[in-house]
Amino acid sequence: MGELSPIHWLIVLAIILLLFGGRKIPELARGLGEGIRSFKEGMSGAAHPTAPPPQQAAPPAEKPAEEKKA
Repeated sequence: MGELSPIHWLIVLAIILLLFGGRKIPELARGLGEGIRSFKEGMSGAAHPTAPPPQQAAPPAEKPAEEKKA
């Protein structure tokens, strides 16, 4: 009774898909992978600083409209 058959796993996966949706699952998996990687790095004591994420450039500042002379 303690074993899960492939049909049980399909049902579980279908429920997860319904709960989180197709777009959210890759984000969850990416976050889980980053968490595991961070945990492994912390456990090994490696002082490998990871590169900071690239920062997006700020949009160009808008120039004020020139005043028209009457």
